[in-house]
Amino acid sequence: MLTIKDHWLADARRVPSTHYNERPEGEVPRLLVVHNISLPPGEFGGPYIDQLFTGTLCAQEHPYFAQIADLRVAAHCLIRREGEIVQYVPFDKRAWHAGQSSYQGIENCNDFSIGIELEGTDERPYTEQQYQALSAITLSLIKAYALAEENITGHSDIAPGRKTDPGPFFDWDYYHSLIAAH
Repeated sequence: MLTIKDHWLADARRVPSTHYNERPEGEVPRLLVVHNISLPPGEFGGPYIDQLFTGTLCAQEHPYFAQIADLRVAAHCLIRREGEIVQYVPFDKRAWHAGQSSYQGIENCNDFSIGIELEGTDERPYTEQQYQALSAITLSLIKAYALAEENITGHSDIAPGRKTDPGPFFDWDYYHSLIAAH
């Protein structure tokens, strides 16, 4: 389990984003949304995810970036392929990660969710280090925010037809077994 202090993971690399706002009054995190991201698509490593989530991505750096450089998006955390955890937004704030979304009939999942990005694609398996880091974050969120394990879902589940991540290579059974083992 990881330490959360003032809504930040103590052991994460912190890259503060401005792509968030306050949650609606009285709203607390009660949903965890698992995503994937790679920039450029299918490539891992490099500074581009940090740049996208902090609004500093240069549209001229890669042809794909021209489409996304002006987006104002950020997840709460990113887990890199080697397991490094990067946090952009404190957990008590409303990060802009889910977009148009619905969970159990409730719209605007950003209002009540925490978004965790895995560096990856729908076409490749995730690494053991990512599963270990994700389960550690999850256990910490369960403890800190009384997050219910049944309220963990994929981006594809809250935005069907619009999103496909974390994709078919994400091993939900393995991930849940890591959580249950603690």
